Amino acid sequence: MAGVLLVRGRTQMLAGLLFTLATLAQGLMVQRLPGDGNGVTELLRRVKRGWVWNQFFVLEEYTGLEPLYIGKLHSDMDQGDGNIRYILSGEGANTTFTIDDSTGDIHAIQRLDREVKAQYVLRAQARHRLTGQPLEPESEFIVKIQDINDNEPKFLDGPYTATVPEMSPIGTSVIQLTATDADDPTYGNSARVVYSILQGQPYFSVEPKTGIVRVSLADMDREVRDVYQVLIQAKDMGGQLGGLAGTTTVNITLSDVNDNPPKFSQKLYQMSIPESAPVGSVVGRIQAKDRDEGINAQMTYRIIDGDGRDTFKISTDPTNMLGIITVKKSLNFEGKQSYTLKVEGSNTHLDPRYSSKGPFRDVTIVHISIEDVDEPPEFRMPFYYVEVPEDVEIGTIFTSVSARDPDVANNSIRYSIERISDPEKYFYMDITSGSLMTVLPLDREEKAWHNISVLAMEMNNPSQIGSVSVAIRIMDINDNPPLLTQYYEAFVCENAKAGQLIQTITATDSDEPIGGHHFYYSLAPEALNNPNFTLRDNQDNSAWLLTRRGGWSQREQSVFHLPIQVSDGEPPVQSSTATLTVRVCSCDADGNVLSCSAEAYTLPASLSRGALIAILACILVLLVMILLMLSLRSHRKKPYLTDEEENVHENIVRYDDEGGGEEDTEAFDIAALWNPREAHTPGHRHPCRQDMQPEIQTLSRHVPQAALPPTLALADGGCGVHGYVLAKLYEADLDPCAPPYDSLQTYAYEGEGSVAESLSSLQSAASHADHDYDYLSEWGPRFYKLAQMYGAVEDDNSPW
Repeated sequence: MAGVLLVRGRTQMLAGLLFTLATLAQGLMVQRLPGDGNGVTELLRRVKRGWVWNQFFVLEEYTGLEPLYIGKLHSDMDQGDGNIRYILSGEGANTTFTIDDSTGDIHAIQRLDREVKAQYVLRAQARHRLTGQPLEPESEFIVKIQDINDNEPKFLDGPYTATVPEMSPIGTSVIQLTATDADDPTYGNSARVVYSILQGQPYFSVEPKTGIVRVSLADMDREVRDVYQVLIQAKDMGGQLGGLAGTTTVNITLSDVNDNPPKFSQKLYQMSIPESAPVGSVVGRIQAKDRDEGINAQMTYRIIDGDGRDTFKISTDPTNMLGIITVKKSLNFEGKQSYTLKVEGSNTHLDPRYSSKGPFRDVTIVHISIEDVDEPPEFRMPFYYVEVPEDVEIGTIFTSVSARDPDVANNSIRYSIERISDPEKYFYMDITSGSLMTVLPLDREEKAWHNISVLAMEMNNPSQIGSVSVAIRIMDINDNPPLLTQYYEAFVCENAKAGQLIQTITATDSDEPIGGHHFYYSLAPEALNNPNFTLRDNQDNSAWLLTRRGGWSQREQSVFHLPIQVSDGEPPVQSSTATLTVRVCSCDADGNVLSCSAEAYTLPASLSRGALIAILACILVLLVMILLMLSLRSHRKKPYLTDEEENVHENIVRYDDEGGGEEDTEAFDIAALWNPREAHTPGHRHPCRQDMQPEIQTLSRHVPQAALPPTLALADGGCGVHGYVLAKLYEADLDPCAPPYDSLQTYAYEGEGSVAESLSSLQSAASHADHDYDYLSEWGPRFYKLAQMYGAVEDDNSPW
């Protein structure tokens, strides 16, 4: 043999056998020799090789101190004289493997790990040491690393998380685990893994070969325990003694199923709500607790019985699974003070596999108490509608409203009109009876509807006020006469003939009779026998004015005035008379008006245009002089009064609030100096008066004033202070009962000579008799407090 490989032990024997076979195979070669022309003569010949070698095998994980001997390379040309030099190249040469260049011994100088690299491909060559010439062709050989069990199984994806439904039967698969062993699975049992459970019994188990984790305990309840930690082991060498093992953790969670029915924590709920709570107000909340979760805990609530089903309703809060009870109808403590509801809570998603654990619903009782609150008065009707004739007499009661206190206390009610709804104060409301009456004349043509608001107030609690609308329709009566639609001015042509229409007349009426208007037209009685015109009633609310004759002339008479009477047909019949003007005009042949004015007078020949202008200039100068005189007269200085006399008003006092001898006085400005009675003398208002009208006219009795003599009346126009003082001095001179002191006192509302008489207390000490003040209650709301002080008004019967 051309080459020899030396190995040791059993590995050497196996390697030698393989080496021999390889040598024989490589040594045989087919050599083709030239033959005759018919073919090729083949001759088998043995080819000589200088290498004899095979694969080298070495165990991994060598831990010795000396380099690991792998094998020996030897060439048959090596005579042992040291002329042969062995060279090693390829994977790991000179780093992992070294060769003795003299002997050919190969050693591993690093620790070998099959899991890192399973084999190395190397090349060997023999060269002459001196010349460097190759003595043998370069050949490859393989060094294979033999596996030992040096790697334990590993769970590369651990730890694991799994979920399995609660109540799952035994054998339910939870998860499959796979452990990986880096050792050679084709060599021995180093990579043969067996699974076992170290922690998690008796709830779960694992299949030894497949690594599938299964449920091993029936009826596991999530509500009791929902998380389990299982420890799984994977061991190689088929689980035999000495094998390596790896572990992992599996966190198993039990998922929920609907296996628990809902339960109310209370069998009776007590709630309360004030009667004033509006519709939609929340009364309270209830909850049926479910040990399940998620969709299995969803539920709905409904009222299945009770006397409050029509008054309350219940809805479900989807977030917290609460039953929310709200008001469905208005509450009234006086009508009903408590309600009872029977409420059911039930799951919305049922699992038929667990129907035996049901029923999945529960029932509770809810008792709701209504709390009393002080409510405003309520009118017996939601609104009032009344029709009133426009000619109703003042003070007539035309309707009454009624309200009551809905509370148990049933307090007294006082009525009034909301002034903003009746700013003109057409109506008056009796404070105790609720009777509505008129205080001003009504006129449908001025205002056909009155919409007022009536207020009802509790006496014991004025903050509680109810209101109701009263719609008052003013009914029409025939109180307005018909009037011509416009001022009519017609014309008649000079060539007009008898019976010719010259004007159509219509009328209007502000009244609105039910059957509609029907007007009657005629000439006034004084013009019935008029020879020039006649009036024809067309019976359609219009009339025609016709001529009675022909032969009209502007020179004879250019204008005619005809009184026309129009009346309506509604009782009481109303009529009016209007004058229609007819002018005589000159017309063309087609009846078109040319001129309706009389011919102008001709100026005398002796009156020239210049003379006419002079006359007009004289008239203009005269008018200017008159205006100048009037202006000077109005700006003349005031006579009689000195600077000291101009302050005479500071000594003039006026008593509008009390009298009968009181000494307190109040100085008034000149603008408030005037007597209120003089300011409102019927039919007369002096242009210089600026005082105010008394607020209560019924309490001011008119006292006739003495007439001034013409000389005093003309002093200062009767408008200045001087004229006013002279008038009062003249009045005092004529009054035999005038006081002897120089002061002017006016008692417009009370005192001697007044309707209220004296309210002074100066003479009270001289009288020992009891005074009767009942008449104070008849003077209106301004004297209400005074009437209360003297005990003349009872709270329940007071109209104010």
